[in-house]
Order: sequence, then C-alpha cells, then structure tokens
Amino acid sequence: MYKRKKDQLYYTNRHSCFLLQYHMVLVTKYRKPVLQGKVKESVYNIIKDLCDERGYRILEINGEPDHVHLLFETGPDMSPMEFANVVKTKTARFTRRDYPKEVGKYYWKPYFWTDSYFVTTVGTNSRAVVQDYIKNQ
Repeated sequence: MYKRKKDQLYYTNRHSCFLLQYHMVLVTKYRKPVLQGKVKESVYNIIKDLCDERGYRILEINGEPDHVHLLFETGPDMSPMEFANVVKTKTARFTRRDYPKEVGKYYWKPYFWTDSYFVTTVGTNSRAVVQDYIKNQ
C-alpha cells in the first residue's frame, strides 16, 4: 500500500517519492460488444477487486461494449504488462464461467480479449483531460 501525506501530491515509501498514473485500454476479441449488462458489471468489479488487492487506486473506469478504459495510480513496482495479463486472464476466466450464455453469444471458442493492450502514463496536467474522456465514454 502506498501512502500519501496530507496535502501532498506525491506518494512516498521508504526509498522513493512518486506519482505514477496509467491509462490502460483493453479491447474485446474481434471488438465484439460483449461488455454489456451483467458481463460489464462483473468485469468492472473484478478489475476493482484486483486493484484493491494490489493497492492500486482507480481514478476512473468506463468504456464501451467492446473495450474498457482504466485510469489508475500505482507504485514503481507495478509492471503494466503483468497487470494487463492478470486483468485479462481473471476477467475472462470468471466472466466465461459465470455468464456462459451472454459470452457464448459472441464467442464459441475460449476468447474474450485481444492479445494486445494499450497503456500510457498520464501527467498531472493531462490527467483531468483523460479522466473526462473516460468518464464520457
């Protein structure tokens, strides 16, 4: 867990001071509109739980039926590639298990996400712009 002193922009730990904010986008396989209703709610809740478990702070999460935008803060020990893989694996596994009919309308093979993802860092000056963009998806 990362600590932020009162009225301070940056987080600190024993050996560093940091503010790392990422904008990550995950896209469904073939851009199928599977992220609707219960499936969307489940995927978002799994992402929130993963962030809570790891001590990451979600600033915004939203998307469209074929993709998810996630804006979050984390520490310097986070690997964007590893986190994207964990999110995609867990959301796909649990969602396919819990909502086989809803997911099965779009995929008859064990698909859910594309193999790729998008991630970028976000500076404090552009964070509000990215957050508004995600909020208005």
